[in-house]
Amino acid sequence: MRKATLSLCLLMTSFIFFATSCHQVEETIANVTVLNELGAPVNGAEVRLYAFGSVDEDFVGEPRFDTTAVTNNAGLVSFNFSSFYVEGQAGFAVLDIEASKSALYGTGLIKIEEELTNETTVYIE
Repeated sequence: MRKATLSLCLLMTSFIFFATSCHQVEETIANVTVLNELGAPVNGAEVRLYAFGSVDEDFVGEPRFDTTAVTNNAGLVSFNFSSFYVEGQAGFAVLDIEASKSALYGTGLIKIEEELTNETTVYIE
């Protein structure tokens, strides 16, 4: 009887270990493409993704996310938010976008869904 209980305990422990290690967490990526008014990609545009935490209706809290990067030749910039994702959380974030190069400027929003590659386009004029 004691041997059967030990075997059952070992089997259950093994099952729990394998069941929890099967899920591979995918990366949470935000890709932003910046285009000019003619629809051409803008190389070297500065793109800022940010969101402020809200404390209440009258007070805006500290930035929850605030990161900046520069577009490549295809007008694309990629942000990796994998380190911010907590498995099991419901939803991730909606971030504001500001894109600029010289006198050109544009804004937008991007909804970040966990464990996906999220994409949007911002036009600057």
